[in-house]
Amino acid sequence: MAKLRYACDQDKSVLMNNFEARGWIQVNPEDDFNFYWANVQNIRNIFSIESGYRLSDDQFINHFPNHMELTRKDLMVKNIKRYRKDLEKEGSPLAEKDENGRFVHLDFIPQTFMLPSDYNLFVEEFRKNPNTTWIMKPCGKARGIGIFLVNKLSQLKKWSRDGKTNVFTPPTAKETYVISKYIDNPLLIGGKKFDLRLYVLVTSFKPLKCYMYKLGFCRFCTVKYNANVNELDNMFVHLTNVSIQKQGEDYNSIHGGKWTVQNLRLFLEGTRGKEIADKLFDEINWLTVHSLKAVSGCISNDRHCFECYGYDIIIDDNLKPWLIEVNASPSLTATTSSDRIMKYKLISDVINIVIPPGELPDVRWSRIPAKENLGSFDILYDEELAQADILTQEIKSRVGQATGTRGARDSKRTTSTWK
Repeated sequence: MAKLRYACDQDKSVLMNNFEARGWIQVNPEDDFNFYWANVQNIRNIFSIESGYRLSDDQFINHFPNHMELTRKDLMVKNIKRYRKDLEKEGSPLAEKDENGRFVHLDFIPQTFMLPSDYNLFVEEFRKNPNTTWIMKPCGKARGIGIFLVNKLSQLKKWSRDGKTNVFTPPTAKETYVISKYIDNPLLIGGKKFDLRLYVLVTSFKPLKCYMYKLGFCRFCTVKYNANVNELDNMFVHLTNVSIQKQGEDYNSIHGGKWTVQNLRLFLEGTRGKEIADKLFDEINWLTVHSLKAVSGCISNDRHCFECYGYDIIIDDNLKPWLIEVNASPSLTATTSSDRIMKYKLISDVINIVIPPGELPDVRWSRIPAKENLGSFDILYDEELAQADILTQEIKSRVGQATGTRGARDSKRTTSTWK
């Protein structure tokens, strides 16, 4: 069988070792590749109108052309807000609101404003609840760079270039920011704040096909949580990014301040009970699927593309999960030996789903992998299967109504609501 050819823009051992273990041959991105693990800058070039690049049926690439609709902080929020409005217009039960006007099922992102465009709306909201803490993030940066917390309008004005007026001007003219209500009641373990990094593989947006990786992890802060306003500048208390925490003197390089998702589940089952733990993880699945559905209409669903996203989720002390952001290039740098093993396995499982072992790459393939090729991924949502399931339930319901059997009642007991 012919050896597959791969191109790669990142010199990461978890990638290179996977390609070498398969006996694949390395080529330059300009050459005829079958599989290209590209950085986000090069994706823009490949899919730009100027380049006129045409991919053939035996070529796969690891980003969708406009993945930033989900992975840029401001665009993700804009798309989720639009999705909720669209469902509301349709009269969908998913868009149900409570007596305070909050979405019952789709309230999974913190209240967020874009700056500078929403500055006056933000000020209005801030004045309603002046003791609230907000977190400010540059839209186009990662790894915790440029993030800070504010609880006074004067802090924003001082930081703005045009602090004397009511016009908000970021320090750099092109920079846009999101400012979100800070989750100040995070679930703490050992007194420390943590977030979840989950890996979600998408092989198609139309129809939506996505997979959840079982081996995600929690990232802990090195310093115990303190909501005191005097601690707002201490990023070792508030930001879980490993790139920040590893600079702290309390950072443990052996476990890297990480717990597996399985450990978290066991801890929650032991402290809160299995039913509550199951509900939390079902809600995480729910918000993941709906965040993807929110962008499925505007992502260019190029059949040569797949994407492994890094989802960042914070759980509050009511065990409610909040989607904080989605990363297009989740870090493949291994901070510990268990990290290296997990990330190697992650890439291996991604490749096995995109190009099943022993098969030649072919974008015309329907991409419903055999169970043995899923590795540690679970099918999270398959729109084609879900629609077939709904159709089956409707047929059963009609048959039940026609014959007077229990089919009609049983048809309501469909699979998880988010399916």
